[in-house]
Amino acid sequence: MKTLKKLYLSLILIFMYAPIAVLMIFSFNESRSRANWTGFTFNWYIELFRDQRIINALSTTITIAVFSTAIAIVLGTAAAIGINAMSPGGKKALININNIPIVNPDIVMGVSLMILYIFIFRILAAGLELGYATLLLAHLSFNTSYVVISVLPKLRQMDKDCYEAALDLGASPAYGFMKVILPEIMPGVITGAMLAFTMSLDDFVVSFFTTGSGVNNLSILIYSMARRGVNPKINALSTLMFVVVLALLYLVNASDRRRVGSRENNIL
Repeated sequence: MKTLKKLYLSLILIFMYAPIAVLMIFSFNESRSRANWTGFTFNWYIELFRDQRIINALSTTITIAVFSTAIAIVLGTAAAIGINAMSPGGKKALININNIPIVNPDIVMGVSLMILYIFIFRILAAGLELGYATLLLAHLSFNTSYVVISVLPKLRQMDKDCYEAALDLGASPAYGFMKVILPEIMPGVITGAMLAFTMSLDDFVVSFFTTGSGVNNLSILIYSMARRGVNPKINALSTLMFVVVLALLYLVNASDRRRVGSRENNIL
């Protein structure tokens, strides 16, 4: 039985990561072919940083992900604290509302946001168009939900008496939040930030409907390039992004292990 479990797990991991491994290998292929290996080269990585379209799309993708994640952390954490303090009925209703952007099909969300933006622009009659700002707001609309669902479980696990004790001892609400609540929910905040950042990098459908001409993120650019065949430079870019995200996950997990070890040592 244990052998079958290990075999089943191995097959799942191979199914998940074999395409990524092939992509990474062929990012070093000298030929443009995706089927024939003709030699090892770094030329596609060099060409990647020479392609201004890809650099602009990468810059847009990273800045949108960073800004939307940073804002979502503030809004999502505040929303989670507010929801956690509500009555059971109100809490359940707001949690269900918060989950709508997560379970809602991307096509529905993208089209609805596009219609909303166009409707608002026509009311304002200010000559506004879809672009960077609308793309940022669209990513913020679903990133905030991921932060909320990540922070809420940590708030439920926290002992409320600790915060009240801090207030009784003279701490201001802001100081009590920074010194008592925030350290307790920080793992949830970090998890929410990682989810938000990853979802922002990965998004295509919502971005496609909420951006304008001249403002493309990587997913839109890759889609437009894929219609003429996948460029090996995209393989190189995908490899770099995978390695960076993997390194970030490792650092976050290492930080969590150190935090848990430090708490255990303090208890002992």
